[in-house]
Amino acid sequence: MAFLNDNYLKLRAGYLFPEIARRVTAFCEADPAAAKRVIRCGIGDVTEPLPAAAREAMHRAIDELGARATFRGYGPEQGYAFLREAIAANDYAGLKVSADEIFISDGSKCDCGNILDILGSGNRIAMVDPVYPVYVDTNVMAGHTGAADESGAYEGLIYLPCREENGFVPEIPREKADIIYLCFPNNPTGAVASLEQLRAWVEYAVRHEALLLYDAAYEAYISEPGVPHSIYEIPGARECAIEFRSFSKSGGFTGVRCAFTVLPKSVMARTRSGEARSLHPLWQRRSSTKFNGVSYPVQRGAEALYSAEGKEQVAGLVAHYMGNAAILREAVAASGLRVYGGVNAPYIWVRAPEGASSWEIFDRLLQEANIVITPGSGFGASGEGYFRISAFNSRVNAEEAAHRIRALSW
Repeated sequence: MAFLNDNYLKLRAGYLFPEIARRVTAFCEADPAAAKRVIRCGIGDVTEPLPAAAREAMHRAIDELGARATFRGYGPEQGYAFLREAIAANDYAGLKVSADEIFISDGSKCDCGNILDILGSGNRIAMVDPVYPVYVDTNVMAGHTGAADESGAYEGLIYLPCREENGFVPEIPREKADIIYLCFPNNPTGAVASLEQLRAWVEYAVRHEALLLYDAAYEAYISEPGVPHSIYEIPGARECAIEFRSFSKSGGFTGVRCAFTVLPKSVMARTRSGEARSLHPLWQRRSSTKFNGVSYPVQRGAEALYSAEGKEQVAGLVAHYMGNAAILREAVAASGLRVYGGVNAPYIWVRAPEGASSWEIFDRLLQEANIVITPGSGFGASGEGYFRISAFNSRVNAEEAAHRIRALSW
């Protein structure tokens, strides 16, 4: 009989979002009338149509595939040059990121997990808490942790608590970490890090020869001036940071699938013998071995988001979802609860009433208001006592959800 990967047996319960789906399905089956009223503000999935610029570009690309002269088969695993060059010119102008340091993929969620393929097993790994569950779960799967305790914290990981008193931005750890996961704008709290705070992290990484894994999937939602959009705005980051970005939430590509990872050639890691080696060729090899690239029509659609029309349409999508966020944030505040986020990110992070657990609030909102939220404990121990509301929805649903929240008696 074949042996399985025992590390999967250490994972607690199911992945957060399938568990939410299971509970919502059970509720809807038990009460079909209430099921028709359910408003889903849990999973951060987009609802609005793809930008016209992307759709038109994808149609043209499909037509190209219909003629022998313009047909394309396998594309470059790293991504087509036209998209990588557009990303470098628009997202990283002045930051010295070259097109060949950009790798196109089918999702930043995938890349955040796949990056572990080129990293060793002896690293001390630190991550923010609460945290996007993929960071933790993929490290468990890779065998980088021990078992989980009753709170869900895994032995061997360094947790960096994000609480109200530190503005949900983690403090620099006193102990040495080799790999640090950072996510700004943050999922789930909606917090952002200042230039000074990110500079402290880069200085820490350089001093300790650590690697920063920087998830900037919600960068397009930053509205306040002076907030960094990229880790590479910080001097020294090109020596210690890998950045992940996605078209999912900015361009509505959650179902289309396109993202990218920036891995500068100057980012190094050590071999077991102590030799410093660039990670760039290893990620290139990993990509060419395990990935055949994102489809040509999808990459043309992503490229079109950088056109004048595309940029305007993306801005319209962002404005729509952030308008929802403002409506929901105001409603929660008016109901008497402490509310955070919703300014530079499409997520509202809410302190639950005293004594109520995250899953108790989930059940109450589902039962009494027919609203699906995400329990904070699903993001880690420091998320207990909070819940996340997603602003990804239609305006009609956002306004109705706000009305129902205001009507609740906490």
